[in-house]
Amino acid sequence: MRKIIVPHSRSVLIGSSLFVTMLLAGCANTHHVTVGATPDDYRTNHPITIQEREKTADIPVSRNDKKLSLTQRSIVQNAVDGYRRQGSGMVFILLPEGSANQSAAYQISMDIAKVLRQGGVLASNIATQSYQVNNPQISAPVRISYYAMTAGTGPCGRWPDDMLNTAENKHYANFGCASQANLAAQVANPADLLGPRATAPLSGTRNDRVLSGVKKDAPDNGYDNVSPSISKVWTEQRSQIVNYTNQ
Repeated sequence: MRKIIVPHSRSVLIGSSLFVTMLLAGCANTHHVTVGATPDDYRTNHPITIQEREKTADIPVSRNDKKLSLTQRSIVQNAVDGYRRQGSGMVFILLPEGSANQSAAYQISMDIAKVLRQGGVLASNIATQSYQVNNPQISAPVRISYYAMTAGTGPCGRWPDDMLNTAENKHYANFGCASQANLAAQVANPADLLGPRATAPLSGTRNDRVLSGVKKDAPDNGYDNVSPSISKVWTEQRSQIVNYTNQ
């Protein structure tokens, strides 16, 4: 039998190659981490959307009311302002049927329609409907309803899981919903969430007054008169400025 003798340097090289191969084989056996499909950002879980939603205003009416009071009239006028800003289409006056104040609500509806017309709502866009009240002992409100483009979120209060189950260190399902809903309710113009408004053209007359200081009450407060290149304070020596501060 022929004996093969491997040189020492070559045996070290082969051993190193086997070691590197084992390391690479160990690196190849990786654990793949699967990311959950549920997002962990409240802005994604509860997005603010802009769409047409129903806007309502309830007017309390007692069984003895004959006409709109100041408080009731202010509610109607506020509804008119909201309709003119964002609303379109029909405005519905919903009257209770089968309630204790059914007759009074019908009389009040005449004044409501009059205030709507005075506020700019077309008479052809005003309609009166009724809704059923199951308890004849209560005084149900008169409701003004219309549709408008508004910002809003989905319903809050979803608790599908135990909020104390934080093993994955993720937000609970209802996290951030109230903040998103409050932010959407505070937006006066929902279009501002889509992008900035167009800028108005600059006023040359206004810019000239600001720069030159031509004002009615303060004729010497323009930019040119207080500029560091013109103001005497900036041309004085540092020692004199220090004296001003020490006085």
